[in-house]
Amino acid sequence: MRTIEWVDEGVRIIDQTKLPGELATITCKDHERLARAIEIMEIRGAPAIGIAAAMGIALAAKNSKGKTVGEIVGDLKSACERIRTTRPTARNLFWALERMKGVWEGASSVEPLREAVIRMAVGMAEDDVRVCRAIGKNGAELIDSGDGVLTHCNAGALACVEHGTALGVIRSTIEAGKRVFVYCTETRPLLQGARLTAFELKTDGIPFKLITDSMVAHVMQKGLVKKVVVGADRVTRQGDVVNKVGTCGIAILAKEFKIPFYAAAPLSTIDLSIEAEDIEIEERPPEEVTQIRGVRIAPDGVDVINPSFDMTPHEYVSGIITEKGVARAPYDLSIFFR
Repeated sequence: MRTIEWVDEGVRIIDQTKLPGELATITCKDHERLARAIEIMEIRGAPAIGIAAAMGIALAAKNSKGKTVGEIVGDLKSACERIRTTRPTARNLFWALERMKGVWEGASSVEPLREAVIRMAVGMAEDDVRVCRAIGKNGAELIDSGDGVLTHCNAGALACVEHGTALGVIRSTIEAGKRVFVYCTETRPLLQGARLTAFELKTDGIPFKLITDSMVAHVMQKGLVKKVVVGADRVTRQGDVVNKVGTCGIAILAKEFKIPFYAAAPLSTIDLSIEAEDIEIEERPPEEVTQIRGVRIAPDGVDVINPSFDMTPHEYVSGIITEKGVARAPYDLSIFFR
């Protein structure tokens, strides 16, 4: 089952808030419902929300009552602005909106415009599958048979259309006939590792152990981890990696223990226009920290900081695995960024 798919009724997504207890789907029939799904993380992961953004615009085209190109374009622009406000950090969402805008520029008739917008969104989903397969193949060359690989958060099929980025590397490594053992962090506060990555690994029969976030240094110290592979939500031209909060600490530990640290991400995640310090880091509701699925675990009224992401400086990054190959320092000179 794909994480997100265009169907006759609308856009069908896997509801990731229900996992691992229930594999449920939601059909979003308009762009507002899909925007809300992004906000409350029924769909999440940088590549997946990029495709969701594109399909949200396609829904706006499908549902528009406009009789002229100008009226339809007005509806599409309105949908763009709504989707743009959902989550501020992941580059893929904005990349997708930029690509969709290019479809209606110069459009001259109504029905071809609707069809072109929908076709672009569906095509982007198919491209994501091909890109993740290429990332997996390129990353598999970095993994040796018998390696213990640590991953953080969820950069698997659930974060993309299918296959995944970081977990795509692990899947492709296994497909290449190599043995791999995965160490999967729980990933507080929303437990994407425990709920989603563990679900994917268990479903696929990939050998793994789930660890708490605070056990990373221990498993590295014991020599259990030979490589670290994570996803990314935004990458700068200097090679700084913005990913799920906790990633920076893992990268620092990996360098201390002389373990290669890789980020796996499509070229669409790379933002050539921004410096690391200018990236907006999403701050999420305090209840995500003080509660677990509605059960309070902290005293009432405590102050909380809850950044969804952190930034790993490029000096801790051994390489960035893309669909075009593995980029290495100096990243701003790498051919894969051009």
